[in-house]
Amino acid sequence: MFTVVSCNVNGIRAAQRKGFWSWLEELDADVICLQETKADLVTLSQSEFALAGYHAYFSSAEKKGYSGVAIYAKQKPQKVEYGLGHATLDTEGRVVLAHFTNVSVMSLYLPSGTSGDVRQDVKMKVLDYFAREYLAKQANSDRGIILAGDWNIAHKQIDLKNWRQNQKNSGFLPEERAWMDYVFDELGWIDAFRVLCDQEQQYTWWSYRAGARQNNVGWRIDYQIVNAALSSALLRTRIAPEPIFSDHAPLIMEYSGVL
Repeated sequence: MFTVVSCNVNGIRAAQRKGFWSWLEELDADVICLQETKADLVTLSQSEFALAGYHAYFSSAEKKGYSGVAIYAKQKPQKVEYGLGHATLDTEGRVVLAHFTNVSVMSLYLPSGTSGDVRQDVKMKVLDYFAREYLAKQANSDRGIILAGDWNIAHKQIDLKNWRQNQKNSGFLPEERAWMDYVFDELGWIDAFRVLCDQEQQYTWWSYRAGARQNNVGWRIDYQIVNAALSSALLRTRIAPEPIFSDHAPLIMEYSGVL
């Protein structure tokens, strides 16, 4: 069994103070993918961010206290890549990709467009590039690929509580959802969670406002998306809404026959 956990921590230091490291040690996953670490490489290289038994790899944003992704892996990867050759993805520290013997795992943090039209335009350009330059080229790879992280899009109505009110809001715009349709239906990538769980009210993010989390008024915007090479390897999945480490919840996937 090969266990991958992904979580947007909304600040690695804050999550750590809330007991995230102890939770990870108990979970004992093979690979841990974090997003929005909000720390530079100098800070992350300090011993307090080491996790016993894991090799750690970070990509940080040039802007201080912003974005950033990480991979912690029990098995040392054969190769690690940082970025995908796109200015936004690379300078904002949104991609780190670890290649193991039989599988590659990416920690991915796609941009949000909630701050306004400028960032929404950036988001759509990133999505176009990501689909064209990576997803289309790797979909049929013989190597299993797991894209784990915060995609900042709820794909279908089942993936957020108040879908009617959010059809004109970033994260549930028709063009964003159509892009996800293209990724799954045309390119052949697989929403691993939804293969194993078709239940409603399964969310990974909640606003801090108006008691959203207590009332489970959430969105499912965190995914582990896999290529066809892993279609028969999907074993079990769960979202862990408690304990609370950030405004997101960890997504845990178990795969069989990967290593």
